[in-house]
Amino acid sequence: MTTKAAIRHKVWSYLEDNDLALPPRPVFDRIPNFKNSDIACDRVVKQKEFINARVVKINPDRPQLKARYRTLESRKTLLVPTPRLTSGLFNEIIVSDYSKEALRTCASSEGVRNFSKPIDLQSKITIDVIIVGSVAVSMQGHRIGKGEGFADLEYAMMVSLGVIDPLNTPVITTVDDSQVFDSLPENLFGEHDLTVDIIATPTRLIRCEPRLSKPKGIIWSLLTPQRLDEMPILKTFKDWEKDNKKTGKNVHLVSN
Repeated sequence: MTTKAAIRHKVWSYLEDNDLALPPRPVFDRIPNFKNSDIACDRVVKQKEFINARVVKINPDRPQLKARYRTLESRKTLLVPTPRLTSGLFNEIIVSDYSKEALRTCASSEGVRNFSKPIDLQSKITIDVIIVGSVAVSMQGHRIGKGEGFADLEYAMMVSLGVIDPLNTPVITTVDDSQVFDSLPENLFGEHDLTVDIIATPTRLIRCEPRLSKPKGIIWSLLTPQRLDEMPILKTFKDWEKDNKKTGKNVHLVSN
């Protein structure tokens, strides 16, 4: 039976066996860094969704570095996830020097560590575009990450905060051509899984039409108490939604 884990292993193995991967290697258990990832990122920044955006949220992985650089170069606000979502949801990269060298540093993992500030959860910021990494995607927009569920939870929390619109905020991913599948088994995906609207590779741009539905918020029944211990920010969201009787949301967790 086909599983997400099997698809991940197939992609990671193909990238390694065909020397399509770049450091950090091996790419197993990572959002894989692939050759010509900068070309895929350059494809993204030419799209109207990016050009018109003022605030862009991008994952901190190496293959999306060029997208982070181009976001800062364009004087847009760049948000990155708080590492492993332990103490917050996202940070803003702060730029004081717009030289190429300084921008490269700010766009790198060093920039995430040393040149960012946390965004308060009560902030009224609106995110215009989301760029995510992927291990595998389908032409229809189904996405498989590295298996930890961070991108799915980040998206669900952003919906809960009201900083994105599930119907209109575009989600873009950059991948190698070999990571794009004609289709992926629909039974592998649930309502908590993040889907993508645009796929950029080194050779082409794919618009997934019609757009697949996206998470409409946090699905507490899929989370365990252990997950909340690992990601304390979830407790904040749980308390908010528990206290907000108007939502009528069930905030009961799954049993361990």
